[in-house]
Amino acid sequence: MSLRVLLALAVVALSGPAVAQPQPIRIGAFLSVTGPAAFLGDPEQKTLELYVEKINAAGGVLGRKLELHAYDSAGDAEKARAYVKRLIEQDKVDVLVGGSTTGETMAAVPLAESAGVPFVSLAGAVVIVEPVKKWVFKTPHTDRMACEKIFVDMRARGAAKAALISGAGGFDRSMRAECLKVADKHGVQIIADETYGAGDTDMTAQLAKIKATPGVQAVLNAGFGQGVASKQYVNLSGDAAEGVRLPAAALLVADTLPGDDPQKKVVTSYKQAYESRFKQEVSTFGGHAYDGLMLTVEAIRRAGTTDKAKVRDALESIRGYVGTGGVVNMSAQDHMGLDLSAFRMLEVRKGDWALVK
Repeated sequence: MSLRVLLALAVVALSGPAVAQPQPIRIGAFLSVTGPAAFLGDPEQKTLELYVEKINAAGGVLGRKLELHAYDSAGDAEKARAYVKRLIEQDKVDVLVGGSTTGETMAAVPLAESAGVPFVSLAGAVVIVEPVKKWVFKTPHTDRMACEKIFVDMRARGAAKAALISGAGGFDRSMRAECLKVADKHGVQIIADETYGAGDTDMTAQLAKIKATPGVQAVLNAGFGQGVASKQYVNLSGDAAEGVRLPAAALLVADTLPGDDPQKKVVTSYKQAYESRFKQEVSTFGGHAYDGLMLTVEAIRRAGTTDKAKVRDALESIRGYVGTGGVVNMSAQDHMGLDLSAFRMLEVRKGDWALVK
């Protein structure tokens, strides 16, 4: 045997057998990072990237690193469908966290259900979780909850006659329908009902009709508009926003929450981490992505595996998770896990959001 061969055998013996690295946990995301709904998808993607990095730096989950596969569906339902098909069939993701808009989400639902992949949506419409779909969950409060929170607030302020104005998007249409359904329940009468198109920039005609309607005591805009649940809305609207009220998550008023509020630690920590990294203010939309990822991670930890059926079951069993959107209590009958108390009523005061006591 030659000296060269002996040296080679010695190197092999000293190095020992190669240790296989555990497979990463693949998180699939499709988000409206560009396009008209970029105010949703941009902070969502940034949040997912930030916290995947943080989780991996802390050792990952079950000793495995997270691997984010994210695509920009630009608010287009057909693109969303194509990307979800790719995530499931080619990227072989373990879970889906995404769907910035209702349209994107609903395009993905049949694929997730057929493939048996746990899917946590970041969109708002109630149709996503009602009726309950086996593999589909969501993090934001629903449009119906928004209507009810607004009507409760209106009645507390002595208003019973409202005008409704809404856009053409999936969430806008859904919220309008839900508001019309629950208005009577709360003693509110909708006496004007106007709509506007996706490209409209001037609603003078619709607002003039509302103003001319006798008895209107409040105007309800059913939709999220250009970043409404964020400081960006206040900055864009200027003085015109003063007095506007909005049902939203505690995240927008993180710094002013009382110290004993159960969400205080979570929302202030997320706000600090996000704003420090990206040098821009948080929005509730990024918070939806934070909750979606953290709920998924918690489910994988509880399941002790990435087996999709076991992760799905673990998601459904989560109780008492404190997130940016509220305290989540999932069940077989409720794949969102939030009640009306999770919504905070906010008002624009002196150029910022303030908590309504």
